[in-house]
Amino acid sequence: MIKRIFLSLSLCLLLLTVRPAAAQTTDPPPGPVYIVQAGDSLWAIAVRFNVSLTELKSYNNLLSEDIFIGSRLVIPGMEDMSGILATETVALGETLRSLSRQQNIDPELVMRLNRIVSPAELYTGYELILLEQEGETPPNGSDTLKPGETLLELAIRQGTTPWSIASANKVGVAVTALPGDYLSIPNGKSDAASRGFPPAIASLSLSPLPITQGQTVQISLTLNQETTPGGFLVDHPLHFFSEEAGTWIALQGVHAMLDPGLYPLRIDLNLPDGTSQSFEQMVLVGDGYFRQDPLLVVDPYTIDPAVTEPENEMLYALVAPAIPQRYWQGMFRLPVDEYFCVRSMYGNRRSYNGSDFIYFHSGVDYGICSESHPYDIYAPAAGVVIFTGLLAVRGNATVIDHGWGIYTGYWHQEEIYVQAGDRVEAGQLIGMIGGTGRATGPHLHWEVWANGVQVNPLQWLDEVFPIQNP
Repeated sequence: MIKRIFLSLSLCLLLLTVRPAAAQTTDPPPGPVYIVQAGDSLWAIAVRFNVSLTELKSYNNLLSEDIFIGSRLVIPGMEDMSGILATETVALGETLRSLSRQQNIDPELVMRLNRIVSPAELYTGYELILLEQEGETPPNGSDTLKPGETLLELAIRQGTTPWSIASANKVGVAVTALPGDYLSIPNGKSDAASRGFPPAIASLSLSPLPITQGQTVQISLTLNQETTPGGFLVDHPLHFFSEEAGTWIALQGVHAMLDPGLYPLRIDLNLPDGTSQSFEQMVLVGDGYFRQDPLLVVDPYTIDPAVTEPENEMLYALVAPAIPQRYWQGMFRLPVDEYFCVRSMYGNRRSYNGSDFIYFHSGVDYGICSESHPYDIYAPAAGVVIFTGLLAVRGNATVIDHGWGIYTGYWHQEEIYVQAGDRVEAGQLIGMIGGTGRATGPHLHWEVWANGVQVNPLQWLDEVFPIQNP
């Protein structure tokens, strides 16, 4: 009997102590709440809000790092605040003043939430933390006062009242704000000039934001005047193309080995009347968090700079032109039969023959996994073949020009089924997987180039370029 009672008590204690791994107390601690979004991890949330993982778990009474979409986490260290914490990526032309007015939040609070000491610390791509009250809708328009303009005149132009503008921006109705002063407009429209763009630019955007190493970035530009834009991102001259009057698009790769940090985006316009206008802003490039591949042993001849450099220079010259014709339509398709047969990811850091990890993997490697067509290589999109041949490092190689500065490369082939000058379509058989050149076994190394930079090919399998309404 005593033994039975002891076992029953033990079972009760066990049931009382076992609970879901991510359980939280019924009475949450004080502080603002963050609602878990798709793709979040507890570690990433802790980093975003500058708290330790241990502190975040303890404050929310979490027994593990498992979290679920829609879960509410209270962020420690902000016990005197309440509301919903959200993040917003700073877009081109945005400033601390414009964002705080647009979101109806005090600039000092924005600085405190983001632990910044100067408005100059905000750059395009910065993931800004904001505090919202549930049920509160921020203003959705923006504009700037023209020289000599009053709030009444601005209100008439926007189809609203000066009192609603004054209330949203915490300014007096009778006061004439400074020309160029950013003002949020409740239920109003946005003027490109309110974000610091020159008059000839109706809109300007970068996508995706934030930018990370290895991405293809789209610069979208709408102009009020007829001219061909120019400019650069990081240190690469931009090539703009237009398929609709007044709308221009440039696609630019960001190198996988580019140091994370701030880099310039500049747009230059030479107008028909002989004048010029320009816009420049620093853009944040984040870490791609690439892994290290296992140590590789290859023929020393294939890593000798006397061999690799001339081959690289030849390839750079091949992919340098950006023709105005766009051959591809829609999303790229897989160049092999099986998605899961990836042997090495783009951007992985590499060591050859015991070197430091000073190399990077410039494409995606696909092995031989398909049961029906294990060796087949297909064109992922329409284009024109501009090179086929045997190279020391890349083996039997094919390069396809898809237009607008977008190229794809196929290395280490056993056989090539196309030749320079051929027009190919998406899904067309172009070669056979092999192990020629600097290869440790049969595989396809597939590359995508965007305006002279090798980028992550998987992005082109997930997104449609050009991006519509970025």
